[in-house]
Amino acid sequence: MQEFKTLFEELGGTETIDKLVEAFYPRVYADPVLSPLFEGDIEEIKRKQKMFLTQFLGGPPLYSQEFGPPAMKQRHLPFEITSLRAQRWLACMKEAFKATGLEQNPASVLFYDRLMQVAAIMVNSPE
Repeated sequence: MQEFKTLFEELGGTETIDKLVEAFYPRVYADPVLSPLFEGDIEEIKRKQKMFLTQFLGGPPLYSQEFGPPAMKQRHLPFEITSLRAQRWLACMKEAFKATGLEQNPASVLFYDRLMQVAAIMVNSPE
C-alpha cells in the first residue's frame, strides 16, 4: 500500500518553507505596490507566514495552535487588497519559487495553484 504524503512533505517540509519565506519577503518589501501593506516587525511577519504555510500545506497546525483558525480573508480585511496587489503578491511568490529552486519540484505546481486561489479570495478592494 502506497503511503500518502502531504504537500508539505512533498515540497521538502520546514527547510523548504523557511527558504521560500526568506526569499519571498525581501521581494514584497521592495515592491512599491505591496510594501505599504507590510508594517511592523518583518521577523514576526515571516514567522507567522512560515507557520501558516506549514499548516496550509498539510504540515503541523502551527498557526492554529498559536492564533486560532487562519480565517485569512477576515484577518486581511483591514488591508486594501486589490487585484493588482494580489497579482504582484503572486509574482513575488513565483520569483521566490525560482530563487529557491522550488519550481523544480513537481508538487510546486499544485502549491502555486492553491496560492492563486487564496490570492483571488483575498481581493477586497477595487483598484
